[in-house]
Amino acid sequence: MAEIKAVKVLDTTLRDGEQTPGVSLTPEQKLQIAKQLDVLGVDIIEAGTAVISEGEQRAIKAIANEGLRAEICSFARLLTGDIDAAIKCDVDTVNLVAPVSDNHIKKKLKMDRETLKARTIEMADYVKEHGLNVEISSEDASRADMAFLKSFFSDLSTVVDRLCFCDTVGVLYPERTREIFQALCRCGALPHDPASWAPPTSPKTLKGFTVRAFNTPVSVHCHNDFGLATANTITAVSAGATVVHVTVNGLGERAGNASLEEVVTALELLYGVKTAIVKEKLYETSRLVRNLTKMPLAPNKPLMGDNAFTHESGMHVHGTLADPSLYEPIDPGLIGRKRRFAFGKHTGRASVKMALDEMGIGADEGQTMKIVTKVKELGDKGKLVTDSDFQAIVEDVLSIEKEEKIKLVDLSVVCGKRVYPTASIRLEIDGEDVVEAGVGVGPVDAAINALRKALAGREMNDIRLEEYHVDAITGGTDALVNVIVRISRGDKTITASGVSEDIVIASLYALLNGVNRLYR
Repeated sequence: MAEIKAVKVLDTTLRDGEQTPGVSLTPEQKLQIAKQLDVLGVDIIEAGTAVISEGEQRAIKAIANEGLRAEICSFARLLTGDIDAAIKCDVDTVNLVAPVSDNHIKKKLKMDRETLKARTIEMADYVKEHGLNVEISSEDASRADMAFLKSFFSDLSTVVDRLCFCDTVGVLYPERTREIFQALCRCGALPHDPASWAPPTSPKTLKGFTVRAFNTPVSVHCHNDFGLATANTITAVSAGATVVHVTVNGLGERAGNASLEEVVTALELLYGVKTAIVKEKLYETSRLVRNLTKMPLAPNKPLMGDNAFTHESGMHVHGTLADPSLYEPIDPGLIGRKRRFAFGKHTGRASVKMALDEMGIGADEGQTMKIVTKVKELGDKGKLVTDSDFQAIVEDVLSIEKEEKIKLVDLSVVCGKRVYPTASIRLEIDGEDVVEAGVGVGPVDAAINALRKALAGREMNDIRLEEYHVDAITGGTDALVNVIVRISRGDKTITASGVSEDIVIASLYALLNGVNRLYR
């Protein structure tokens, strides 16, 4: 699409994203994420809320002094104590939150509109006196009186560096978003008419709307309570917003915030709006944040979910192999992803032939269809058909005898209330007897660490555990446990499973199944 304009990206994963229930990052983890965000090309990193704790201040200060390209800011209330804490962290900008709906002004702040406005200007001046930039986040703006909000923005526009409209409880919808941002930004250009879409820098009439000078950048900050955060953010940009507030993986309170990956990819590829984001780094950034926050993604999450570029249906696989654009909106490589083909009841001949070719295994038509039938039979039983399951089916149908490279001979685990979990493992690796021990935060972690040590120094020591998932197959405390893992080596990834009444043994079975398949 024709280039329309550019927007800046403010990432608030380390502030609003960390407010996700169950998420708490150490200063070291926050710095690690900030460095990745900088590599990604984020323009502004909201590193946290300095006044929260000493640990938060250490994290923000470390990020501010890391020499990153991005502008670093701290969130603060309209209190000198909050601002002083931010200033001590050496940040570039203070993001002052100013509640603007009458409910917030009266019930939370217990003041009136004019007092709020005066207080906001006073605190903004206080920040500016210390040589820092100021952004005003107008909290609950989507439920504020529009006449007051416009006067609030107008009065602050000569004092601050950015003005942010916050849809704090996610009640905006695109049509209303357009109306509001056209009024606030005084821009009437329409997204479907890129040829006449101009930034609001000079008086001009477009499609019946009047564009007037409004030099203070307007930001948009959307929550996802109705699933409209991405749509509202994009609509705000189409109506004049020049900065988007987002989080990696859409993290945030309740239903989360607008997703960085979705907003950036849609703006660039669907609307022609440029950002500084290196899109090829999106997936590795998503994975890093997912691992450090321990917040899993839904498999069908747009762009970043495991299923986003995975195909099982025989018709879809056949079409994708002929031309990927038939069943994919974009090349997955654009955002650092790879295409996957899964096995299940919908698997067809094309999937099996492709997988056999990748494995370097030849099969005639009858054998191929027998493999397809067995895969479908497993799928009909409601079973997830992993890559190791598929390989086992192939070996069975083609009568291929494969000796396991690694065999589990014995395992013992000790854990308790006052005992550090310890595991001892005995393996047979290429006929060699190998014994190792490991400790961990629990028996499973200890056993996996023992396995890692046993493999260290060998050709298979570069295995990465990408995903670990546990399901109870039956009920009760003696339930059968199915552990599913995704492991990778280099650019090859494989899924495997293990079943046992003992979760530790099931975990090792799953890992060993995967490792043995990776090295065939």
